Amino acid sequence: METPPRRKHRVHVPSDMVGTEGQPWLSGRNNRAIDLGRNRLMMAGAIFLFGFSAIGVRLVDLALPFGQNQSMMQLSARAAAPVERADIVDRNGIVVATNLKTASLEADTTEVPDHAVAVRRLSEVLPTLDSKRASRQLISGKRYIVLHNDLSPRQQQAIIELGIPGLRFISDERRIYPQDNLTAHAVGYVDVDNRGLSGIERAMDERLNQGGAPLQLSLDLRVQHALRDEMRKSVARFHAIGAAGLVMDVNSGEVLALASLPDFDPNGKQLSTDEAQFNRVTLGTYEMGSTFKVFTTAMTLDAGLASLDDMYDATDPIRISRFSISDYHGKHRPLSVREIFLYSSNIGSAKMALHVGGQGQMNFLEKLGLMRRPEFELRELGDPSWPDPWREVSTMTIAFGHGMAVSPLQLGVGVASVVNGGHLVRPTLVRPAEGTAPERGPQVVSEKTSRQMRYLMRMVVGSPEGTGKQADVPGYEVGGKTGTADKQRDGRYTKNARISSFVGMFPASQPRYLVFVMLDEPKGIKETFNFATAGWTAAPTAGAVVRRIAPMLGVAPIPVDIDGAQLAAFGGAN
Repeated sequence: METPPRRKHRVHVPSDMVGTEGQPWLSGRNNRAIDLGRNRLMMAGAIFLFGFSAIGVRLVDLALPFGQNQSMMQLSARAAAPVERADIVDRNGIVVATNLKTASLEADTTEVPDHAVAVRRLSEVLPTLDSKRASRQLISGKRYIVLHNDLSPRQQQAIIELGIPGLRFISDERRIYPQDNLTAHAVGYVDVDNRGLSGIERAMDERLNQGGAPLQLSLDLRVQHALRDEMRKSVARFHAIGAAGLVMDVNSGEVLALASLPDFDPNGKQLSTDEAQFNRVTLGTYEMGSTFKVFTTAMTLDAGLASLDDMYDATDPIRISRFSISDYHGKHRPLSVREIFLYSSNIGSAKMALHVGGQGQMNFLEKLGLMRRPEFELRELGDPSWPDPWREVSTMTIAFGHGMAVSPLQLGVGVASVVNGGHLVRPTLVRPAEGTAPERGPQVVSEKTSRQMRYLMRMVVGSPEGTGKQADVPGYEVGGKTGTADKQRDGRYTKNARISSFVGMFPASQPRYLVFVMLDEPKGIKETFNFATAGWTAAPTAGAVVRRIAPMLGVAPIPVDIDGAQLAAFGGAN
């Protein structure tokens, strides 16, 4: 029996389930599986890539010592926040204060494993590290502490090589002074947070912290160097305990040089003494001796009470109770106003002051700014002092510079105001904007009085009989006045401690610059026949300064004849 043939069934396969090669639905399922596998592999690869990247970043983090990548982030964050303090430059654009990027060493006390070992090892690479202070800081309970400032790159590398956990570097900015001691008292310095503590750094702190263009001072570093250098030589030569010096434009009041000795290096100010940081020019006040005769003579002439040829009797000393006023080199005869100034007569000056009267004297000194703190950018300013009540004897002694104390800056301002045509000067350490004309102050003496005083001051330096002849520099018409005053100790004057000073200007016929030099307790030497008075000490110092700075300042030499045709130019005629 034959088996009947099987019946074949046809199955309809939709066209969308046929593969590209005519395969039916089964081939489509295989393609989908492949695609799904490929996608899963790509996702797994991305996950592995991300994981390996994270591990790589962590490896870099571990490779940098002390979490240095974190400290770098702190560096950039801290450095970008504050505005960089503006530079300070002199009148010619030479930098006297600027900023230097440095680093400080910070510790996370929770990460430093052994504080004692850390301090010991850091001391090996940081000789200036205060070990005791660092140890106290590490156990203070504070988490983040600064162990050392102003690290050099070499020190940073040495610390890295120590491999101590918990240490990192933070960005810092150090104020540096390229001129070192040269402008110490004028420019001053800042603290570790760049806040001004003295000098123009303190006075203009807000302006400097705003950044921007450099602050331009009136100082001329060439003049500053010459002044300080000559002062330094004289301090050494005469064994003085200190000195003060000033160069100022008599018309604008711009201070071209200001120096006080001893001085200090603002880059290492913490190593300097209080005495070295004391500004003798602006903060110190002194009895200025016979330099005050400039004011006494100008006061008398300006009041119309005397002419240059009027006479005052200087034959005998003036006796007051148990004291007397006498002349150092007395002529023992009546002297004219001209001679009183030339010979520096105390007796004649006292009688001139009595002629004006105590109230008139006070009013005149007040006009010149000598009875109040001066207007000046620096905060280090001394207050003048005088006797209260102002008796008749006070009028006489102040006439020749005893009994009243002022700063060298005040004296310079007063003398500049007398010789510049009679206009009160306002001193400044900041150079005015280009093209800005200085404002003329109020008239304090007449033009005539100013000319007469210039003539008298030229006579003191240019005449063979003048007390200031050693300040003379041929061709530059130096005029001035010497002053020697005994210092007070325990309320009494002492003969072996004195202030010797010279204040002058040049050229005398048309003054441009004032020069002041003061030596504190100079000692006589063989070359001065053991004299330590101003004519032997301060005057030659001032002359040396003029000789050096006059060519720098563009002052051309001129013919000088104080006894002949040039008298009228100085106002020598009444």
